[in-house]
Amino acid sequence: MPEIEGFWAVVPAGGAGTRLWPLSRAGHPKFLLDLTGGGRSLLQATLDRLAPLTGDHAVVVTGAAHADAVRAQLPDLPAGRVLAEPAPRDSMAAIGLAAAVVERTDPDAVIGSFAADHVIPDADAFRSAVREAVDVARDGHLVTLGVEPTHPATGFGYIRAGEPLAGYPTALHAVEFVEKPDAERARAYVESGEFRWNAGMFVVRASVLLDLLAQWHPDLAAGLREIAAAPSRLDDVWPGLTRIAIDHAVAEPAAAAGRVAVVPAPFGWDDVGDFASLSGLLPVEDGVAVLGDRADVTVLDGSGVVVPGGGRRVAVVGLDDVVVVDTADALLVTTRARAQEVKAVVDALRAEGRTDLL
Repeated sequence: MPEIEGFWAVVPAGGAGTRLWPLSRAGHPKFLLDLTGGGRSLLQATLDRLAPLTGDHAVVVTGAAHADAVRAQLPDLPAGRVLAEPAPRDSMAAIGLAAAVVERTDPDAVIGSFAADHVIPDADAFRSAVREAVDVARDGHLVTLGVEPTHPATGFGYIRAGEPLAGYPTALHAVEFVEKPDAERARAYVESGEFRWNAGMFVVRASVLLDLLAQWHPDLAAGLREIAAAPSRLDDVWPGLTRIAIDHAVAEPAAAAGRVAVVPAPFGWDDVGDFASLSGLLPVEDGVAVLGDRADVTVLDGSGVVVPGGGRRVAVVGLDDVVVVDTADALLVTTRARAQEVKAVVDALRAEGRTDLL
């Protein structure tokens, strides 16, 4: 299928991935890592997935500390297409800055924002959904891709879909965005069939996104457009921008105003949020998923996930559901059931002043 004329990829590459410590670190976060064993980092795989739709029309927004590493991983991306945030200002500022830059280059452009650290195995189904989303976006909608929930997850936000959007194969009106629910509400959402996971994938005309933002946060929209017009103003303007997520800044109020559509996402999706999630992405042999050289792992009557990286043999004997992550300077041992709690280790190390391990 041909590239989509006037379509640009926007890839926010941020977050520390603290639940994947000690694999993911502040200086080398998860989007720079190959977490599937495919030979490409999550960031590279994201651009690979989008390239058939966008060609070289892509912009990556990342922290100043990671800009050089991003450029090194994406040598074919022009240097000016890697935008470096002086400090984190949340997703609206990051995506909005890219939208403002694209708007000045191509005023009629449609942008698609897709996080750099997600895994989508079925690239063809992904691209098919994006093509429909672009068509819907050209009519002035803010479009999100809603992932079909496979279980009542409490770690994701949800989108409630309404009636079909006339003139499109699968698009629906988006009624509302809802926060991460408790277990009981999550079950009710999934059972109703009306809700989809909010994976943070948005497709919209760049100008429409900024005009919507100007309705509810005019200073933020103006600041982003000012930076795009005069990049030398970045360090002066950026610290004063409102720190807010795109969901709260635009998606939620726009849905209430009837401006948001959702295209069902008929593909597997994973945000690789912790080691339990990671284990589901890797091939399993003798009950254990391994990221790295399997020759460095010995398993006797055990199961779980092992990441050998410390230059030594890792042996697991008689332990089920175990997580073992071995690096040169840190060793993590936990279970998949408690994988979400790894973030607490990072918090403890920070409190101890062990920034060398973060």
